[in-house]
Amino acid sequence: MSYDPRLHPQIVQVFEAMKAAGVKRVESLTPEMARHQHRRLARARVEPEIELGLIDTFAIDAPGRRIPVRLYHPPGYEQAGPLPVLFYFHGGGHVIGDLDTHDQAVRALAKKANCLAISVDYRKGPENPFPGAVEDCFFATKYFVDRAERYGIDPDRVAVGGDSAGGNLATVVALMARDAGGPKIVFQLLIYPVVDYRGGYPSYKQYGKGFGILEEETVDYFRRGYLSDMAQLEDWRVSPILASSFEGLPPAIIQLAELDVLHDEGVLYAEKLRAAGVPVEVKEYKGQIHAFYTFTHMVDDAHRAQDDSAAALKKAFGTA
Repeated sequence: MSYDPRLHPQIVQVFEAMKAAGVKRVESLTPEMARHQHRRLARARVEPEIELGLIDTFAIDAPGRRIPVRLYHPPGYEQAGPLPVLFYFHGGGHVIGDLDTHDQAVRALAKKANCLAISVDYRKGPENPFPGAVEDCFFATKYFVDRAERYGIDPDRVAVGGDSAGGNLATVVALMARDAGGPKIVFQLLIYPVVDYRGGYPSYKQYGKGFGILEEETVDYFRRGYLSDMAQLEDWRVSPILASSFEGLPPAIIQLAELDVLHDEGVLYAEKLRAAGVPVEVKEYKGQIHAFYTFTHMVDDAHRAQDDSAAALKKAFGTA
């Protein structure tokens, strides 16, 4: 099979490995089958263990439900006093993904940024469609900040972040926190975020077929899984690029894969934030595709992107 010459050679190796492993297109599977495949692939990655001070998995009580979370403490946290915290929302189109599929990436961020990290396993569609994920992520963020002393959190150094659908949720939580007058959020870590679920950008046509895990049809699969009504595409909590104002939002880094259907909406979102006076750093990784950030077992740029995330977090937290 011939591949587009713009693809990084290591991404071509990823494609070949996925082919050898019999990986199926997500849109050809039921949600439960797609979740199983995602977990299987995450478990199959052979990587050195990232050692932290403590990792604790539990659930918090919310009205009518419990929200699973995983709390990561960096090495030496016992002597550190209150620490900055990153709330991390995993990717997966609001349909797949969990605490385990993104465990390695969140471990890396907690260690490299020397901060607490809280990974939130929000409700997913189609069983629990929009706005379940939004409600869970905002609730969890407020829950822990309200109990900052109990969990060793510095409430003045709170960041939100995530990849893809998780980046979508991070932008929405930042907007909701601004409008609600809290929690106070000082930074947004947005890794190839979905900020306009309506799609239709030039990058959809350029990279919507043959560029890996997220194709134009895959976005439609996730869109139909997440939303119970396509009219919800116009809701800013689904497509945060439609928010009425971006003023007063925390600074952000937006990390983009060059060959990604979501590339152009990420660029436009950065422009909207800048126009509203929000400091934004945009980093684009040449030859990379959607989801490369979690390919640290095969892709050097995944390590570089995580290093860039950690550096941005440390700058925001005042610990650089």
